[in-house]
Amino acid sequence: MSLFGMPFVGTGADTALHVIAFVGMVGTICAIAVGFWKIHELPINKAHEKEHSQVGLITVLTWIGFVWHWVWVLAVFVAFVDGEKALTKVRDIWHETPTDVELQTVNEQPLEKEVSNHA
Repeated sequence: MSLFGMPFVGTGADTALHVIAFVGMVGTICAIAVGFWKIHELPINKAHEKEHSQVGLITVLTWIGFVWHWVWVLAVFVAFVDGEKALTKVRDIWHETPTDVELQTVNEQPLEKEVSNHA
């Protein structure tokens, strides 16, 4: 066999190795496609799991996300963040009154006195 000779060329092993490589390549492509699909359907599955009130919106955003990927990110945000709870929390923070401790610390802060330098 020469230095540039190719092993298995023209033998039955050559065909078998080509078949194994082809099956491996197709298997890898299928695994990547299934993984992509499962990740892409994550917002819909989460919405169904939480019995989200906006399942239809999340489904549409997920499908549009195949074309415009930023829309898929919006679908993930809508699916994982409960809008009603978030708005309620923001409203409660907005309407929150200062506690007595906060008022007391504000009242106890010393006022800065004007210092005049008369020579």
